[in-house]
Amino acid sequence: MSTHLDISKVSIEFPTAKGSFKALDNVSLKIEKGEFVSLIGHSGCGKSTVLNIVAGLYDATEGGILLDEKEVKGPGPERAVVFQNHSLLPWLTSYQNVELAVKQVFKKTKSKKEMHEWIMHNLELVHMTHAADKRPDEISGGMKQRVGIARALAMEPSVLLMDEPFGALDALTRAHLQDSLMEIQKDLNNTVIMITHDVDEAVLLSDRIVMMTNGPEATIGEILKVDLERPRDRLALANDPKYVDYRAQVLTFLYEKQRKVEPISAVKAKKTTDTKTAASA
Repeated sequence: MSTHLDISKVSIEFPTAKGSFKALDNVSLKIEKGEFVSLIGHSGCGKSTVLNIVAGLYDATEGGILLDEKEVKGPGPERAVVFQNHSLLPWLTSYQNVELAVKQVFKKTKSKKEMHEWIMHNLELVHMTHAADKRPDEISGGMKQRVGIARALAMEPSVLLMDEPFGALDALTRAHLQDSLMEIQKDLNNTVIMITHDVDEAVLLSDRIVMMTNGPEATIGEILKVDLERPRDRLALANDPKYVDYRAQVLTFLYEKQRKVEPISAVKAKKTTDTKTAASA
């Protein structure tokens, strides 16, 4: 079976006033159809940059992306993005926001009736049919994010890209949306790449957790395969030894293997200065 999404030797540099800045260096990752992969790491480690390259919003300086063995060049409906900010158009209703995406992709292939049914189907997936006629300022933050997910799913993407989609939500709303996402992914078998800073979220949702090294020149440090049976119950997992171990492995990487340390040259210079001070005292 061929790889669904192949991120191959991707590096990217950005011009700055102080010269070229290399954000990513030699990032390679193969993802299978229906796999849920989380990217985790400290701020500035290039997680969003990886996502933006897969989305076609950035062009890699070196390497490239293949989706079903076709090179990714520019954005496309087969790669839908859900951002932390819902990005809904405030003057449109929930229905109309989803309709925009559906018309973009299916205007030539679906009748008006079929498009209506498809819009309602995707709102139903995220339990938002009751708010189809409400504008964003009339619904909660969690409900807005549900509509954003419905809009992305309505494009029937091969890959769903999620950039900290629940980061701005309260804990309870976040938990409900995580459960909804697990249900949706089980039903649709979407391939999902999600950025998160939340270790528990990564372990709960993922098949694999990709841990990024600190930038600049960030790359993949470790990949953790999460072998927990689905469907997953957050309460049952809380005391599951395997869950606890996976969580500990991610935390160890983030807070021990990737902690900021002084360069060796700086440490040596400091020791030399301390020695001279002590000698003259």
